[in-house]
Amino acid sequence: MEDQTPKSTRRVRYKGTHPKSFKEKYKELNPENFSEDVEKVMQQGRTPAGMHRSICVHEILEFLNIQPGQIGMDATLGYGGHSLEILKCLAPNGHLYATDVDPFELPKTRDRLAALGYGSEILTVKKMNFSNIDLIAEEAGPLNFVLADLGVSSMQIDNPDRGFSFKIDGPLDLRLNPNSGISAATLLKKISHEKLEDLFIDNSDEPYAEEVATSIIQAIKRGEQITTTTHLKEVIKESLTFLPPTNRAEEVKKTCQRCFQALRIEVNNEFGVLEKFLEKLPDALAPGGRVAILSFHSGEDRRVKKIFKAFYRGGIYSEVAPDPIKASAEEINSNPRARSAKLRWAIKA
Repeated sequence: MEDQTPKSTRRVRYKGTHPKSFKEKYKELNPENFSEDVEKVMQQGRTPAGMHRSICVHEILEFLNIQPGQIGMDATLGYGGHSLEILKCLAPNGHLYATDVDPFELPKTRDRLAALGYGSEILTVKKMNFSNIDLIAEEAGPLNFVLADLGVSSMQIDNPDRGFSFKIDGPLDLRLNPNSGISAATLLKKISHEKLEDLFIDNSDEPYAEEVATSIIQAIKRGEQITTTTHLKEVIKESLTFLPPTNRAEEVKKTCQRCFQALRIEVNNEFGVLEKFLEKLPDALAPGGRVAILSFHSGEDRRVKKIFKAFYRGGIYSEVAPDPIKASAEEINSNPRARSAKLRWAIKA
C-alpha cells in the first residue's frame, strides 16, 4: 500500500547567506513561527518585518472599558493586535465586528485570530470600508464601543510590492486595496502642477510642496515614467538640491515621508472616508457608547477633533477628550512608530 504520510516541504533556497527579496524572507512572511527572533527585534525597539505592533493598547482598553457580552467594532482590523485584546475582554458572549479593505492582509488576520480560538461565534470580519459603519450597525444593532486605528499597518509598509515605502524599490501604488481606484503612479500622470502642490500642502503640510511638485511635473513632461518608489524618491531628492548639504539628507527623508503620505491619502480618499465615518458614527453607537480614534498626522487629528467638538456642542456626545492622549515614553522607546500617535475619544449622550 502506498505511504499516505504527507511529505515535508523544504523552503525555497536563495542565493548567498541571507534572503534579499521580500518573497524569500521566510521569517518576515511568517513571523509568528519565529518568536525568539521577534522578541529580539522588539527588544531593539524595532517592529519585526511582516507584523504590526499595536499602539496605545492599554490606554484604548482603559477608556473603552469593554465588558463581556458587549457588541463593538474594530473599524481597521489590520494585523489584529487591538482586536485580539478586545476579544479577550468580550469573551465568552460578546461579539466584535471588524472591517478592513486590504484583500491580502484581511484573510491572514482572520485565520490568525481563528487559530487563537476566536471564530465566527465571537468575531465577524468584513472586507469593507469603515465609512460604511451604518451597515454594521444595521446588522449588529447599536454598538457599545468603536475603535478606529487610522495608521497604515507595518505589514503593508514592509512589503515592497505594495509601494508604501520609498526605502525599498517597488511599484508606486500606495492603495490599501490594489483592486480599487488608481495607483499613485497613474495619479501623477494625470494631475496638474497646481493640484499636486495643493495635495502636498493639504495632505501632509509639506514645506517644499512647490519645489517637489515642479520637479515631478517637469520629469513627466520630459517623458519620464515615475512608476516606482525609488524613482519618485530620486525626483524628490533632485528637487531639494538647493538645501545646505549639512542637513539635506535628513530633509529629503522627511519630505519623502510627507509626500508619500500625501499621495497615499489621495489615492485612498482617506480624509473623505474618515469624515463619512465620523458623521455616521453617533447613529451607530448605543447611548453611552464609547469611541476611540487613533490618528497619526495632523490632518486626521484636526478632522476628528473638529467633528467630536461639534457633536459635543450639539449634545450628541456627553463627553469628548479635552486633549489627545499620547503614547507613553516607555512605549515610544520600545516602538518609535508610536511617537506620532494621538488618541481622541468621545462618549455618546
